[in-house]
Amino acid sequence: MTAKAKITTDKALAVLAGPGEIYSDSIKGTGLYLFVTKTGTRRWVFIYSRHGKRRELALGVVDGPKGISLKDARNQARAYQATLAQGGDPWDDARREKEQQIKAQTFGEFADTFIAEQAKGFRNAKHIAQWKMTMKVYAKRLQRLPLDGIETADVLAVLQPVWTAKPETAKRTQGRIERILDAAKAQGLRKGENPARWRGHLDKLLSRQSKLSRGHHAALPYASVPAFVAKLRKSDAVSSLALEFLILTAARTGEVILARWNEIDAINAVWTVPAARMKAGREHRVPLSARALEILNAVVPVRTAPDGFIFPGAKEGKGLSQMALAMMLRQCGEDDVTVHGFRSAFRDWAAEETDAPREVAEAALAHAVGDATERAYRRGDALAKRRVLMDAWSAFCT
Repeated sequence: MTAKAKITTDKALAVLAGPGEIYSDSIKGTGLYLFVTKTGTRRWVFIYSRHGKRRELALGVVDGPKGISLKDARNQARAYQATLAQGGDPWDDARREKEQQIKAQTFGEFADTFIAEQAKGFRNAKHIAQWKMTMKVYAKRLQRLPLDGIETADVLAVLQPVWTAKPETAKRTQGRIERILDAAKAQGLRKGENPARWRGHLDKLLSRQSKLSRGHHAALPYASVPAFVAKLRKSDAVSSLALEFLILTAARTGEVILARWNEIDAINAVWTVPAARMKAGREHRVPLSARALEILNAVVPVRTAPDGFIFPGAKEGKGLSQMALAMMLRQCGEDDVTVHGFRSAFRDWAAEETDAPREVAEAALAHAVGDATERAYRRGDALAKRRVLMDAWSAFCT
């Protein structure tokens, strides 16, 4: 191994970043080296020989929140040299420390870290909330178990109670647990087969799900929506107002709980949801009925800033949680339907009770209609026609 240059100071270290290069410490005898991967990650490595065998110990990375400075890396290398001088082996010490970390870490702790890392690639907060809810609610019994101690029986205990009752939820839970345990193994925090693996493992132990209602959300029949809205109106809680606003606008949960005041045009009664929060990635204008505007007026007293959340959550600076709307459903006695299902109720009502063209109803749900060519010619969003439809829906609901 040939080092390209010497590491002298932290300032000099800042310019050592050639992909695939190796740099040695300017102080002789420390055994400290800087490796730069092909992707540009810079990591410290301690290299030594023991009984004629060359070994490398990773000390950590240079950059990021957990980055290690040159001084700290040298101190760690010197500590390893002292261990060698006393007849010990840093490799054994590092292995024992790793084993202790593995035993101490729980599934819940690692799952939180994994989700936080995955969240960087999620398009909106809804996906993060879904992952967290799955772990906290359905995989609750795994939370405190040692990460390396989870077995097939533990995974089955999570899945079996919901496997036939909630097939879609159960399958998602299984898939997420499998991914988390795979990641743990990749990081050396687990050994052996993944007890949550479906193919060739759980598929031999769990019954085949005859119906996986993918994409379907249990909905309240549209005829029952007015009675449900009447129940909501008995409460002036932010969550009840947010849920009614969601129903009246036929919007998705993430669009409502993250809505901000600067998206509202009260004069023209329009709510503009930015593209970043829309499933289709396109800006969406929502015509606001008189009742929807009343709801906005009702939450003005809790307004914190011109661009603050319309429906603030319990934590300062945070929007209402997805779980808050689900809990409001349960408080109103609807345990078997979902918040998202109100969009289906609206669509059924529009089809059965109105003469609204299909494309207008679909536009109200922010669904793309027709092929790419047809959409290219239909550049408008039928706002005026949708306003008539949403006013009628509001009148029906209230």
